[in-house]
Amino acid sequence: MIITEILARNARMYGNEVALIERDPAKNKRTEMTWKEFDDQANKVANALISKGIKKGDKVIHLMMNCIEWLPIYFGILRTGAWAVPLNFRFSAKDINLCCKIAEGKAIFFGEEFIDRINAIKGELSTIKDFIFVGPDEVKPDYCEKYNDILKDYPPTDPKVPIEIIDEAALYFTSGTTGTPKPILLTHRNLEAACIVENRHHNQTHDDCFILIPPLYHTGAKMHWFGSFIVGSKGVILKGVNPKWILEAVSEEKGTIVWLLVPWAQDILVAIENGEVKLEDYKLDQWRLMHIGAQPVPPSLVHDWKKVFPNHDYDTNYGLSESTGPGCVHLGIENTHKIGAIGIPGFDWEYKIVNEELKDVPKGEVGELMVKGPGVMKEYYKNPEATASTLIDGWLLTGDMARVDEDGFIWLVDRKKDVIITGGENIFPVEIEDFLQSHDKIQDAAVIGLPDERLGEIPIAIVKVKPGKEMSEEEFFNFCEKLPRYKRPRKVFFDDVPRNPTGKIEKPKLRKKYTGMKEMFKI
Repeated sequence: MIITEILARNARMYGNEVALIERDPAKNKRTEMTWKEFDDQANKVANALISKGIKKGDKVIHLMMNCIEWLPIYFGILRTGAWAVPLNFRFSAKDINLCCKIAEGKAIFFGEEFIDRINAIKGELSTIKDFIFVGPDEVKPDYCEKYNDILKDYPPTDPKVPIEIIDEAALYFTSGTTGTPKPILLTHRNLEAACIVENRHHNQTHDDCFILIPPLYHTGAKMHWFGSFIVGSKGVILKGVNPKWILEAVSEEKGTIVWLLVPWAQDILVAIENGEVKLEDYKLDQWRLMHIGAQPVPPSLVHDWKKVFPNHDYDTNYGLSESTGPGCVHLGIENTHKIGAIGIPGFDWEYKIVNEELKDVPKGEVGELMVKGPGVMKEYYKNPEATASTLIDGWLLTGDMARVDEDGFIWLVDRKKDVIITGGENIFPVEIEDFLQSHDKIQDAAVIGLPDERLGEIPIAIVKVKPGKEMSEEEFFNFCEKLPRYKRPRKVFFDDVPRNPTGKIEKPKLRKKYTGMKEMFKI
């Protein structure tokens, strides 16, 4: 079923029940929306866009921070048959301009946080005819229409644009941390598959409550919520990642499912360990599932979590924007004995691990992970070369190096581009990062390779120490003696580990920052 039809069904079945809640603890603000209001608002958006000439196949840019209006606008765009084009809120004005030009966007919705960036490029956005501002009237740019006027002036009736399951639905740009963002074209079939796969993996029912924290522009957060959406259960949009705010949201909204990024889970554990939050202050008995995705998960983190929350189900979710987000591989809540693995193929997915010639490697050997299933993107939009090198006979080359153990579980080794080759030996940074985070003083860690004339590359570590803890270089290197010599970092820098909004370590930033410091390395 097309997801806009799922929304209409939820409105018919659960119209007066709460669908979405926005919590903004910094402003002490809480807002609710019922399923009928959600559906009506999406219809108003669709009718407004259609009145402006938006038609099937057009593209509408969606540039907003997480808020209660985000999802109705997204569904409203889809209801016109146009493509929704959500953009990363960290994109610079230059990035936004590039994405708008590639997409040839006809209209844009944007929030107040983006006024300066849109002002800077408005004269270059030649294809965009309608600018719709979602924010306070007093700061609205003169060239924009007010979103509140759309809600006031257009009818809440379904425009009934004919949409097929195979039609194009959305254009997602990669995060851009490794270069120019690439546009990923998803279909309505892809979005439907995300609903089904996520619900099959985590057994959401109408009585669940999903605490939604990660950025909605990204496939990961939204597609996890889709498993709750398909059964009409409540979602809570939490603005902020403070451990206290997360626990308050779970407690006060009776949250049952929380999807976290690694840094947020670490922060919660540190806050509990330091006494900054006390679990007895919250009602958490109903919280049944904590799952993590979007990045490698240190096994030590999950073990520590289970000590504090022994009754939680846990799942690791692996996916890419090119696979419509999470679920092509997942650990499975029944497989916590295999923590450390990314798991087994998701529902209706299959995999293989191949060498450079795309031939299957023997079990246990490292190769590149390929996946095939209903979430595989249609293409990289306007980039046939990248599409041809990534999609092979329906299989998606992930760019991730992996191996399979004797029980059939897939273990992620590292990103292909992040493998460090030192003296002819392959070093996979994720292995070292997992090892470092098993130290009780280390909160976060990144390992990168830098050029070396003699060895080709050498590994260095960037380590974030837990608040209130101290660690010397000597203590660090003594701990690393448990590693094989060639895997030991040659230098450690005690610093923050930069991560993008989806939790991935921004290694290009680290390489840029630490290049040229070779004279400091420990050989």
